[in-house]
Parts: sequence; structure tokens; C-alpha cells
Amino acid sequence: MTPAQIQENHRFLDEAGDTTFYGKGKVPIIGQNGVSKCFMLGMVKFKAPLDEVRRQVVALQKSVSEDRYFASIPSIQKKEAEGGFFFHATDDTPEVRKIFYDYLDRLNCSFEVYVGRKIPGLYERKHNGKEAEFYADLLAHLLKNKLNKEGDFKLTLASRGKTTRNQNLELALSKAVERNRKGGMTSQIKFDVQNPRTEPLLTVPDYFCWAVQRVFERGETRYYDFMRERISVVVDLYDIPNYPNYGNYYSPSKPLTAANWLK
Repeated sequence: MTPAQIQENHRFLDEAGDTTFYGKGKVPIIGQNGVSKCFMLGMVKFKAPLDEVRRQVVALQKSVSEDRYFASIPSIQKKEAEGGFFFHATDDTPEVRKIFYDYLDRLNCSFEVYVGRKIPGLYERKHNGKEAEFYADLLAHLLKNKLNKEGDFKLTLASRGKTTRNQNLELALSKAVERNRKGGMTSQIKFDVQNPRTEPLLTVPDYFCWAVQRVFERGETRYYDFMRERISVVVDLYDIPNYPNYGNYYSPSKPLTAANWLK
């Protein structure tokens, strides 16, 4: 493969929310006690040399960690103590988020994301009440049109405990092959699970996912609105009433709004 093909065939993925549906006694706890209302998987394609973007992100992280203005912030102190600061939207303060979102606004990349509403009845019917199958279903949708590239196709995922176990990833791949309209798989798919601390490029899908998550979980659009020209598609996968005419698909020309809040 040429360097251009390697760049073209490499994606970086992260998730937002969780795959929890039930508490003790199989009682639904969706939206309660820190449990999200939906789960989403997002994928970034960089349109600039990966090494160059990686250096830029590392330099920006270094500038934050060395800035006296941020020296007493607990989330930054904790990361420094554990091996070094890295951007993570959930932990970062508003000032730090603004720094990274300004950088992302200048970055040549695109982002796509599939959102899975947590609907217990659908979860039982479609996913057999199994979190692994719920996760695999979303990842399969992200993969299904990536299976016929020339050469290998590499997916670098942020390590997220049980959801990024190899068996989950392989289950998603098999589902994607089944759904691929072109039939089969001509690309060799390679999964690479990494930690955002050691792979700085994973901080980018993290921030994009967080922006979209705020819309669905809180009805807050300010971060999504700022980044939406980079967000090529958002698919509200299980919004069945809006299936006709791709009503569950969103783009820069048909953006998410506060009406997408899962109240």
C-alpha cells in the first residue's frame, strides 16, 4: 500500500454514553443514576497527514499542561500524576475545551456517528438483551460501507473496557459483512485498540462524540453547532418513526436541534 492508501484506509473511533439498560432485578434505569439515555459510536477520518496531526495535538496538550493558569485544576493534576495530560471532553474544563474545539475547527477531518437509543423492548428483540450485541450492531453500521476498500482497512479504537473486547469487534465485523450491499469483504479489516494517552489522535473522536452526546442527552446544541461542518452524518439508528426518506439522518445541511433531545 502507498502512504496515501494507508491514510485513506485508517479511521479513529470512540464512543459516548454507556450500554447499561438495567439495574438490580432487571429494572430499567435508563437516564437514571448516571446511566445514559443513548449510546453512540463515532469515527473520524483525517484528511491531513496523521503524523502531523499527532504532533499538533501533543504540542497543544503540552501547552495546556505547562500553562500556569491551569496548574491547580484537579482533572489536569490527576492526569499528570497518572502519566501525562491528554484531552478528554468529559473531564476537561470549559477553558480547555475551548482550546481544543478551536483547534478542531481548523483541522481538516470529517466525523460520522451512529446513535443507539436505549429502548428496552427493541433491545430484547433485536439484541437478545445483550450489551455486546447492542454495541456490535452500532459498530457494524459504521463498518458496512468500509469493507470494499483497496488494501487493508485499519480501525484504531479508544480502549473502553468490555465494549472493545476482541469478541465484540469480531461480532460487529461479521454483522457488517452480512449487511454490506456490495457483498462480502474485499478489505482486510484490522482492529487496533489503544489508550488516548498513547494515541493522541483518539482525543479527536472523543470531542466530536461529546458534542453530539450533549444534544441527545441534554438538548444542548452549542458544541455541535460549532463543529457541525465537520460532522458529515449523524444517524439516529433506532428512531424508527423517522425512517421514511432518511428522516433519522442528519448532516450540516439538515442539522440536529434541541428537538433531538431524548427527554
